[in-house]
Amino acid sequence: MALTAVREAVASVKSPAPVVEPAVRVRSEQDAADAAGGERKTVTALFADIKGSMDLMEGLDPEEARAIVDPALKLMIDAMHRYDGYIVQSTGDGIFALFGAPVAHEDHAQRGLYAALRVQEDMAKYSAGLRAAGNPPVEIRVGLNTGEVVVRSIRTDDAHTEYTPIGHSMSLAARMQTLAPTGSIVITEQTQKLTAGYFDLKPLGAARIKGVSDPINVYEVIAIGPLRTRLQMSASRGLSKFVGRRAELEQLDKALELARGGHGQIVAAMAEAGVGKSRLFYEFKTRRQSECLVLEAFSFSHGKASAYLPVVDLLKTYFRIADRDDERTRREKVTGKVLALDRALEDTLPHLFALLGIPIGDAGLEEMDPSIRRRRTREAVKSLIVRESLNQPLMLIFEDLHWVDAESEALLQLIADSIGTAQILLMVNYRPEYRHNWGNKSYYTQLRLDPLGPENAAELLTAMIGDAPALAPLKATIIERTQGNPFFMEEMVQVLFDQGVLVRDGVVVSIAKPLTSIQIPSTVKGILAARIDKLASADKDLLQSLAVIGKEFPIGLVRRVVGKPDDELA
Repeated sequence: MALTAVREAVASVKSPAPVVEPAVRVRSEQDAADAAGGERKTVTALFADIKGSMDLMEGLDPEEARAIVDPALKLMIDAMHRYDGYIVQSTGDGIFALFGAPVAHEDHAQRGLYAALRVQEDMAKYSAGLRAAGNPPVEIRVGLNTGEVVVRSIRTDDAHTEYTPIGHSMSLAARMQTLAPTGSIVITEQTQKLTAGYFDLKPLGAARIKGVSDPINVYEVIAIGPLRTRLQMSASRGLSKFVGRRAELEQLDKALELARGGHGQIVAAMAEAGVGKSRLFYEFKTRRQSECLVLEAFSFSHGKASAYLPVVDLLKTYFRIADRDDERTRREKVTGKVLALDRALEDTLPHLFALLGIPIGDAGLEEMDPSIRRRRTREAVKSLIVRESLNQPLMLIFEDLHWVDAESEALLQLIADSIGTAQILLMVNYRPEYRHNWGNKSYYTQLRLDPLGPENAAELLTAMIGDAPALAPLKATIIERTQGNPFFMEEMVQVLFDQGVLVRDGVVVSIAKPLTSIQIPSTVKGILAARIDKLASADKDLLQSLAVIGKEFPIGLVRRVVGKPDDELA
């Protein structure tokens, strides 16, 4: 095998710098104190390695071996970084990555599986290039597990901070990798509970793991599944009763009537995670969708690096493009729909094709200045939407703008500026940290959703578990712990059923065993941890100190514990 042939096979992949195990040395007594501490986090750990790397490199010159292996390692690392994974360790033939630490993410398990599927897909393409050059393919195996760890930070000689997770969960992830057949992804039941539905998973049965007393159920990750959002997950289990949003629905009704009369409207629902922004839109859409065309776009916490991700999904729905459609079918669906709508929109086709990944063979478009191309792409999508609204009213829904990518946000701004005289109701939702400049528009309305009050929260719980007098103390505890957040309430009830504290006999729910404590569900932990990690360092330190003291305390006690003056504490 010639070195030249190998290099030609991997020409499209730049080799990274040499990868070695991190050498961590504690420089001072203060560093030693930092290393001795740590922060408890729930994370998803991923191990990946090249299967049979020793056999692959046998008989090769070291430079030839590196020309094959280093691009493979770079593909692994790039896939992890794409979903904000942290590389704990990179060895000669594999990686160890964390999702959810050092910075917490509420969807760390999903990010881990997205990264695993991405690296397997990229590796398959890379191996095809190697085969074409007459070289052996590179195949990897991936294992993941989710669980609690203590993450320690250690400063190294070059002032770089490295993070090391400690806990049994890491060992289980490594074991999953050794169980994985070549070219596959294997996960534990802990990860499966957080990702089932979002991904297609194949049960592999129970496996005995060294160092673990009981067999562990393991699963193979096959592909991305049908569910995309938490609301879709809730719907698959059966939606709980919708309570407490009558005034908001009435405002949406008024906005739709104005839009149907040619006075386009923007309605924004703002609330913290879990309060019910998406559920409000779902209920309104369900009630009024027979009166207009509904188009939806969803942003995801891992999607900011992917330009137009929610817009592409919206267009696929509009053009009725299925994943199984080949290139010719996609092209025909887009062309037919656009020309039937208005032949004056023919100039938008190349830009729509490019957005949807349909080869266009247009040298002029490919050579166009990027800023001009982006502007014309946005104009193409906006023109399509506004023209469609001449035929029928549109309900245009953009979910979770706090996660939206920059290109989609620019398109949304363009649409917002263009709907004042269109039959379009633009509905958006976001968390309080998101900022926009639509507040001065006469056709803009903001709905601030608060957690449910005691009466509505009690009504929701009664619908979920019944009204038996014996359940009253438990209901009060749940409401107090969740502060009326509907999603938190639903997840807490689900955990109580999973733990066997609550049992259902037909329609009757009863308490089956004493409730010693209510655990925070993993899904809720992720949301809270992600919010806490976004705080400034000083605020986070103060919050952690207050969490030890309790929910109520005299300010003098806090002053003595944290050693800060009153003006800072205020």
